[in-house]
Amino acid sequence: MSAGEEASTRAAIVAVGSEMLGPFRQDTNSLWLTARLEEVGIAVVRKSVVGDDPDGIVRELEGAAAAAELVISTGGLGPTADDVTTAAAARWLGARLVRNAEFLAKMRARFESRGIRMAAVNEKQADFIEGARVLENPRGTAPGFWGSKGGRELVILPGVPSEMREIMERSVLPELAARAGGAVHRRRVLRIAGMGESAVEELVEPVYSRWKEHPVTILASPGEVQLHLCVRGLPGEAEAVLASMEEDFRSVLGERIFGEDAEDLAAAVGRMLRDGKRTLALAESCTGGMVASLVTDAPGSSDYFVGGIVSYANGAKESLLDVEPETLRNHGAVSEETAREMARGARTRLAADVGAAITGIAGPSGGTEEKPVGTVWFAVSDRDGRETAKKRAFVGDRAHVRRSASVYALELIRRHLAGWADA
Repeated sequence: MSAGEEASTRAAIVAVGSEMLGPFRQDTNSLWLTARLEEVGIAVVRKSVVGDDPDGIVRELEGAAAAAELVISTGGLGPTADDVTTAAAARWLGARLVRNAEFLAKMRARFESRGIRMAAVNEKQADFIEGARVLENPRGTAPGFWGSKGGRELVILPGVPSEMREIMERSVLPELAARAGGAVHRRRVLRIAGMGESAVEELVEPVYSRWKEHPVTILASPGEVQLHLCVRGLPGEAEAVLASMEEDFRSVLGERIFGEDAEDLAAAVGRMLRDGKRTLALAESCTGGMVASLVTDAPGSSDYFVGGIVSYANGAKESLLDVEPETLRNHGAVSEETAREMARGARTRLAADVGAAITGIAGPSGGTEEKPVGTVWFAVSDRDGRETAKKRAFVGDRAHVRRSASVYALELIRRHLAGWADA
């Protein structure tokens, strides 16, 4: 049996830290760990966050070990009283904590070399788990550990991202890669905008049956749907299978795919503008500058983005974008006619090659029976006299409507630039 056919090691990640259970901090380490583990053929099957509670950590490690052969914990290795991961992990492993005098002396010397007296609380970081391998931490005082229990392995890492990554790169990933015998995971993300999740699934459903042995996941976010294709095997084999899978899915999705992997929609639009040596100006009402923010998130956007006008009030639409008062009086601010004039106004006032406009009702109030909350008009106008206008009806709260409208505006610009008839 080849390395690509062997059963894949599964991993579970446990992030320790009460701060991540609140609204202000997120577990970002697990995203990096997942990507790096996939590169060496290890699939992450479980992620969890647990507070700084010894009993809770032990229970979480037990649950993680039931789901995966490899458990990786991050966080809780510091010197303060709420850093209890090492002690809890030792308890789960059934091992003692033993203070290492040599390491303690090195810690003191390290502090003294910087002219700082080491506080007594730091001494607990010299408590090693008996029988576990110590993972040196070149960037900090807290070492990591690698232990095992009942056929399950536990890798214990600091929560500081730079320290966690350094230990993984130096001491963990090389060994995991060697064990995999060359097997890897390869992932391709196909990104689609302007379509709902169910519409995408309906289109690709016939392709699923040809690739049942490989995981395909559909993920939706406001304005965008992602198809995640994943293959495990030896590098050449995995890449060939992934290429075939991608070709199959592209055959049914075609131009609806705006990019792949990390390229977002704003970057894809920017690439098209740069390649075509064209510039863009925006006129935004209900999105309040959100589209401009997305455009300028892309590095190098000054090459093609001239600027934007946030014309929230009707008076601003008239004075800044040359929207006719009669247009607003006869059709209203949320209308095809107004959107078209806004797009033309942005293009001419800012001397751009392409102008795009968004005007709508984000809610929660302001809707009518004819124009309910979520109604948004879009328009694109270019120097060649081509214009595109579309109306969309979005559902959800104000934030969801604004985000969805911003993404759709970029998708409409992309389709207009490509010259597609249904733009």
